[in-house]
Amino acid sequence: MKRPLPLLAVLWSLVFAQPLGWGSLNPAWAKPSGTLRLYTSQPDADAQKTVAAFREVYPEVSVEIFRSGTEEVISRFLLEAEKGSPQADVLLVADAPTFELLKSRNLLEPYCSPEAKAIAATYYDPDCHYFGTKILATVIVYNTAKAQPVDSWAALAQVPEGQLVMPSPTYSGAAAYNLGVITRTPGLGWEWYEALKKNKTVLVQGNGAVARNVASGEQSYGMVVDFLAIRSRNEGSPVEVVYPKEGVPVITEPVGIVKGTSNLEAAQAFVDFLLSQKGQEVAAEMGYMPLRQGVTPPKGFPALSELKILSAPAAELAQSREADKARFAKLFEE
Repeated sequence: MKRPLPLLAVLWSLVFAQPLGWGSLNPAWAKPSGTLRLYTSQPDADAQKTVAAFREVYPEVSVEIFRSGTEEVISRFLLEAEKGSPQADVLLVADAPTFELLKSRNLLEPYCSPEAKAIAATYYDPDCHYFGTKILATVIVYNTAKAQPVDSWAALAQVPEGQLVMPSPTYSGAAAYNLGVITRTPGLGWEWYEALKKNKTVLVQGNGAVARNVASGEQSYGMVVDFLAIRSRNEGSPVEVVYPKEGVPVITEPVGIVKGTSNLEAAQAFVDFLLSQKGQEVAAEMGYMPLRQGVTPPKGFPALSELKILSAPAAELAQSREADKARFAKLFEE
């Protein structure tokens, strides 16, 4: 007759039967539930698709979305945090400098997602406070029925007066990032933005409005994130995309967990999902350049290795962001 195992031994056997450390998406023993509050700058339709795909994997989690431009999302979040009651559990917004600012204020919960193993370390915070989820390069888009291509940022500043449209850095996180990078790029700098002002460049709130204006012919040229321009072209709009020869600013739409979240398990599951094979495939299906190794990019994108990237230190951009935006607003009389 076999002697029964001591209770402690049974418990330890159950513990060690579970995977430790770097795991896989949605293990059977992890069942997040409850409500997850997502603050994001993703386009409305894309945010809804992202959440729907997440809930296919985690059906017990309901997701509430607040969506606006990155600058408005973060302004709302910071106001809530200052009052001691942040409402978001997870943030999914444009760029790393935004997350560097939040990290410096101790507003993010570190979480080393096991799914990050398949993503290059350059695209996430080494302390695991945030992770890039995709590649978004800012490019030139032009209406092929109304304009000739230009191959550089310098040439874009010389297109016919009033025929260039761009998102405002006071609303768009991508535009705020571009402002920080371009003003620190030799040969461009603040002089480039001064030339845009002199040439009566049109400002709109977000990248979506830029893509629509150029597709409709309201303006002939635009400065826009590449996935929107490529998506517009693939859908039949008379537009074409140029990656300027000086290089392109690139953001990664990071995701991070809010410190003190009331649903940490669901927040971690959301981060895992976005970085997972399935999550990256969903992003690619929506027309984004994925970050994860082994996920095929959508039609029409250059290889990541082909991009000439303009950049500046994220911490420096975070520190100077408000001053840069204020100078821009004064220049463009916003």
